[in-house]
Amino acid sequence: MSLFQALPDYKISSRDKTLDLSIPHIMGILNVTPDSFSDGGQFNGVDTAVAYCQKMINEGATIIDIGGESTRPNADAVATSDEMHRVVPVVQAIRQSFGNDVWLSIDTSNPAVMEAAFEAGADIWNDVRALKRVGAATMAAKLHIPVMLMHMRGEPTTMNDLAQYDNVIEDVSTELVDRVDEVISIGVKREKIIIDPGFGFAKNYEHHCALLSQLQRLQILGLPMMFGISRKRFLAEVLSKSGVEAVANTQATERDAAGMAAGVFALQQGASIIRTHNVTMMQQAVALWNQLSEYDRHQ
Repeated sequence: MSLFQALPDYKISSRDKTLDLSIPHIMGILNVTPDSFSDGGQFNGVDTAVAYCQKMINEGATIIDIGGESTRPNADAVATSDEMHRVVPVVQAIRQSFGNDVWLSIDTSNPAVMEAAFEAGADIWNDVRALKRVGAATMAAKLHIPVMLMHMRGEPTTMNDLAQYDNVIEDVSTELVDRVDEVISIGVKREKIIIDPGFGFAKNYEHHCALLSQLQRLQILGLPMMFGISRKRFLAEVLSKSGVEAVANTQATERDAAGMAAGVFALQQGASIIRTHNVTMMQQAVALWNQLSEYDRHQ
């Protein structure tokens, strides 16, 4: 069997445009927070954020994921007004600067923030809490916006205590199915849903290894998949266990090569969107994957 299987033929629509997910897409991360684990405080100003967005677009990102709340373990809660102040002006400025060509995703669990961001020009709702906050699923249905539902248990302050599974891939799949069914019952359309297996959230090292090695089993859900592992602690643990101590114990930015490899492995198993801090590196990997896939299809 070929290593280069075609991605599932999914499409998502938002407003008057459609994103073809049968080809890989890179989601560039734009954190407008003071405390994100990798790049907190670097892009808080609107001008700085717009400039960095331009850089990521030039490097190959087709989706920009804008976040105003850190969800790292034990992160502090953010007031709605603070999150809006961080996110909405950046969305407005990016939309004004780049028109309708770039897709803008908002990394939030707050329905009020998402509504304001949508009015400012956002296209996608990326929610690590899978629309579990009060009013979130109803808001997603009202906005008729694509939503990314991530698997997580508890909150960032409690999730590490809930990393207990009988079979992680089966449990994650079952819990995602339950969540998908729940939001559909509230009014979210199935064709608007993208799943995220939730690397870095309520999972330990062994869980991550099992999940990454069996990611293709989530295709049974029949939904497009976003994969986000960029710079996360699991990558440092892999490097440490492999004897690459010099990289494992340095800054999160030093994990990008491992994250790129994991992203390619996710593509091989059906992920359509790769979320990354390092767009240049991931774009090179995707370009290679695309070329080899195209070559393979014509043999």
